[in-house]
Amino acid sequence: MKTKTAAEIASLAKSARMLRDILTQVCAAVKPGVTGIEVAKLAEELIKKAGGVSAFIGYGKPPYPSALCVSVNSCVVHGIPSAYRFRSGDIVGLDIGMIYEGLYTDMARTVAIEPISEKERLLVATAKEALDKALQTIAPGVTTGDIGFIVQSFVESRGFGVVRDLAGHGVGHRLHEPPEVPNFGGRGDGTELVPGMVLALEPMITLGGWEVETAPDRWSVMTVDGSKAAHFEDMVVVTDAGHTILTR
Repeated sequence: MKTKTAAEIASLAKSARMLRDILTQVCAAVKPGVTGIEVAKLAEELIKKAGGVSAFIGYGKPPYPSALCVSVNSCVVHGIPSAYRFRSGDIVGLDIGMIYEGLYTDMARTVAIEPISEKERLLVATAKEALDKALQTIAPGVTTGDIGFIVQSFVESRGFGVVRDLAGHGVGHRLHEPPEVPNFGGRGDGTELVPGMVLALEPMITLGGWEVETAPDRWSVMTVDGSKAAHFEDMVVVTDAGHTILTR
């Protein structure tokens, strides 16, 4: 696994700030009556306006068709934007990636369209808090298992499920790089962090069980039990002194 140079980190930081601002605008567009296709089109337009290129369009096999993943309710991640019109009570995950100056940035937020239940509200808050706790631990010498242990312990203490089949990852030269950063695990396990690593941490949690399956579209990852899910993702660089969060 490659660490990033100071110049690469500076470029990633600039790109990450732009992506943060783009996703903020996209999140604000999620309202009852709006479709996933419409918010994805907005995301693509804003990426182009910023001078970037979508990191998602054409990614993988089959080639992903959009600049934005729009994952509604029981779709955990990788939902393909559709003509479905959002409605009150929906929990909508938005994941976006950009290539800028040859480097990749990646982040996600979950938007709840009120009114939702207290438990659903706690689900979304817990996903965000789990990410916050994970980010706060980042420093040289910490392991990916330490991060996973913190996320899993916190989320399960709230009674929610932690998806195990998907994980955070390194990012920068490519969209997905080593190391893998699971949201479960044991202290001291996995890869030890060193300065210059850039990671995308992304807790994915559910109201029910942790088991997931891929839909017939070969992209959308759904909860097996049909429970709703929430997902947040931020990029962080490991520094000599600890860390710097790039997407906030």
